[in-house]
Amino acid sequence: MHVVRFSEAPRYDAPGHSMMEMRRVQGREAGPSDSVWMGISIIEPGGGTTFSASSVEKFYLVLEGELQVSAHGGEGPSTASLRPFDTCHIAPGESRQLHNATAVACKVLLVMPNT
Repeated sequence: MHVVRFSEAPRYDAPGHSMMEMRRVQGREAGPSDSVWMGISIIEPGGGTTFSASSVEKFYLVLEGELQVSAHGGEGPSTASLRPFDTCHIAPGESRQLHNATAVACKVLLVMPNT
C-alpha cells in the first residue's frame, strides 16, 4: 500500500494552465504506478486551461464546485458544465479547455495514463 497525504502531494505545473493549484496524488513522483497517475486540481474562479490536445486519454471527476469543459474533436465541438461527481472523458487527440466560470473554487480529480 502506498498512501499520499494531500498536504504532502507534490505540486506540478503544466503549460496553458492558469489560476490552478495542481498536485499529483498517485503515480509519477507521487509514488509507484504501472498504468495511471492521478492529480487533484483546484481551479480558482476565472481559472482554467487553454485549448489543447494530448496523445493520451484523460478522465475528469468534479469533486466540488462547477467546471465548464469545452472540446473539439471526437464527437465534434461541445461544451458541458460538470457538477460534483459528474465525469468527463477526453479522447486522445481531442482538444479540450477547462474553465471555472463561477465565484468559488472548483476541485477536480484527473486520471491519465502513466506515460
